[in-house]
Amino acid sequence: MDYHPTAEETSTPSGYHHLGATTGEQWSGVMGRLQVRDTGVRNGTYDFVATRFLVKEYLPTGRIAWLEAGWSENGWHGDRQRIYTYDTNTNTWSFYDQYALQEGTQVWIYLEAVANDPNGTWNAWLWWGDTWNLLASRALPVGGQALIEEYVEIHVDSRYAGHIAVPHVLVDNVQLRGDDGSLRYWSSQIPTVTRSNVGGYCLTWQQLYDTFTAGSC
Repeated sequence: MDYHPTAEETSTPSGYHHLGATTGEQWSGVMGRLQVRDTGVRNGTYDFVATRFLVKEYLPTGRIAWLEAGWSENGWHGDRQRIYTYDTNTNTWSFYDQYALQEGTQVWIYLEAVANDPNGTWNAWLWWGDTWNLLASRALPVGGQALIEEYVEIHVDSRYAGHIAVPHVLVDNVQLRGDDGSLRYWSSQIPTVTRSNVGGYCLTWQQLYDTFTAGSC
């Protein structure tokens, strides 16, 4: 069933809106905690809200290779939040409904390069049931290091320009993994590019760059 926006829902341009940060240098992994919120994604649309970590590399062909993991709410899947991964090997959303989410759930996600792997394998993990659970394992053409993203990402269906109401989502305890496998907090000492306050959405840094909230202004 198609969605028909009201006049009050036309304040946000259609397309992608990103609130968060990207490292200016490469790392071998990222770990942090993502808060799950019940968003204003509109059923029957291609709207989505995702809170996720992502590892990526720009290839000589001009293409970008990446793996991402986190939680999302998708207009084509009804009013619910789900653990997911997406990667450019398959170009497919993968959902993991065995992990039941609800408003306020906090989940730990860990993306890591497999050490000394000639295939360039990266793993995506979820902490659940007092153990790390493997979500995805992908041989990416990025090597053992990649640029790291931390974002609340909002997509507004291009057919229906309008505002998706997003309560503020908390991302915290974000740590980057070095070559030696050690983790350090993503601090202001690390070269970082940020994107914030776009399309009626606002980001607040509580601590650069390991703790922030993002959602509707």
